[in-house]
Amino acid sequence: MTPPLFGTIAIIGIGLIGSSIARAAAKNRLYGSCRLYDAEQAVRDQAQTLRLGEVTETLEAAVTGADCVIICTPVGVLGEVTEACAPYLQPGAILTDVGSVKAKASDAMAAHLPEGVHLVPGHPIAGTERSGPEAGFETLFEDRWCILTPRAGTPEAVTGQVAAFWEGMGSRVEVMDAARHDLVLAITSHLPHLIAFNIVATAEDLEQVTEGEVVKYSAGGFRDFTRIAASDPTMWRDVFLHNKEAVLETLGRFTEDLAALQRAIRWEDGDMLHQVFTRARGIRRSIVEAGQDTDAPNFGRDGSDPIKR
Repeated sequence: MTPPLFGTIAIIGIGLIGSSIARAAAKNRLYGSCRLYDAEQAVRDQAQTLRLGEVTETLEAAVTGADCVIICTPVGVLGEVTEACAPYLQPGAILTDVGSVKAKASDAMAAHLPEGVHLVPGHPIAGTERSGPEAGFETLFEDRWCILTPRAGTPEAVTGQVAAFWEGMGSRVEVMDAARHDLVLAITSHLPHLIAFNIVATAEDLEQVTEGEVVKYSAGGFRDFTRIAASDPTMWRDVFLHNKEAVLETLGRFTEDLAALQRAIRWEDGDMLHQVFTRARGIRRSIVEAGQDTDAPNFGRDGSDPIKR
């Protein structure tokens, strides 16, 4: 039997991603033992009930002697959690995370990294709008991308070990510069969430349309926006504050393009509208062809997501 990649892993933060890692890593026998810790007692109790691994009552108990520590908290506290873990990290241990912002967050983690401990920041591009230990499932990462942004000087073998861990859970792994990651994710993830939060808030504030009408007559577009806007407010607040420069850059370009569409509608420029919509439809088809979604029709009848489930 092939030995596991890690003797002991520690998962800090037992939400959707942390609990899914626990399930997926167990299914694929990627560790010898797994410890989990969350700052909230209620979350620890749920994880204990779900038998996700050895749930510890302290951070020290989870981290001490672990070969790999995976921090699954909002990006805003990654530096703080790393500082709390630092006294208990053994030489040669690997520290990684799952945050969707890499440059600023990894700098915050590196500031507290003990000598001899390796830092390999990571970001699995997978998830749902749900949260908590019960929301996790073992197939969340299958055929999804995971981006690693190792710090300068990190041994290739160490990065390779973290990559093998994600590949063992079914992910496709790519190594990327942290700044590049943040710009790419600003347009593919962060900006869409910002728009979703804003359009839902706009609908609520539109005095001429009642909240009851917004709920009652929600068509597919608005329904899908509300799904995205159901995501964890704390997590997304931290994302926008920590990826400010890239988000503002992409938001500026989006605002310019939106203004162009506004002019086309005002002046009834149907050719321009048709051209933009055709380009957008082509990108959507490319996303489906790349396996990042399916073309299965879903009009809200069953609430399923064929990709995430």
